[in-house]
Amino acid sequence: MKSCLVVDDSKVIRMVARRILEELGFAVVEAEDGMEALEKCLSDMPDAVLLDWNMPIKSGIEFLRELRAAPGGDEPVVVFCTTENDLEHIQEAITAGANEYIMKPFDSEIIQAKFEQVGLI
Repeated sequence: MKSCLVVDDSKVIRMVARRILEELGFAVVEAEDGMEALEKCLSDMPDAVLLDWNMPIKSGIEFLRELRAAPGGDEPVVVFCTTENDLEHIQEAITAGANEYIMKPFDSEIIQAKFEQVGLI
């Protein structure tokens, strides 16, 4: 079973994403900020990360840069899931190592399609 780390400071978003991902057959772990997410990745690297941009302590983009620099951090497929939808943010995310980008709000069809595009499903 593939694993996915859901990183978002919103408990509701994490809960909705967990339900969708579990229905798609993923084991789900949650983190509420980039610092907690990085700690979880360093202890047990997931197959995928569904990542918010705007979070306290460590933002999604800061987390992504540190993840990609860590041993094994190039392996997880990272899909940003955020309200930041301007071209600058998308380019910054892709340059930092994101594999895909989803705009909030999202639904199960959107997540399934993006996860299929990046080869997770």
